Amino acid sequence: MVAKVALLAAGWTVHDAVTDESYDVLATDPLTGSHSKIQVKTIRQRIDRGNELVVYAKKNDGSTYDKSDADYIVGVWAVDGEIPRIFMFENRGIGEYWASEAKAAERWIELPIALDRSTFSEANVSA
Repeated sequence: MVAKVALLAAGWTVHDAVTDESYDVLATDPLTGSHSKIQVKTIRQRIDRGNELVVYAKKNDGSTYDKSDADYIVGVWAVDGEIPRIFMFENRGIGEYWASEAKAAERWIELPIALDRSTFSEANVSA
């Protein structure tokens, strides 16, 4: 749910599927209007690997997500007692995505979950 909130806060339109799909979220890009399939995964911090962040991007059968399954991966990093951080990156069809916290901020797109209500003000809404 927090991934959907982050996408909405970034201006994406989020669609709910009625049928079972290989992706978790279908969303419309606010800039291009194109639809993207998004797979949501948990980001884990590996203490044994220098505190690197890892997203395990595999299906239940152990295979990776190809482009027909998902265009993007959205990783949710939730540390107890802290506001979750959400990162989005292109699906490259690999099983694991690794980055240090500093590199994640450079290589992955961080989506804030703070909503900007001014976007929805009467002046910005067309009739």
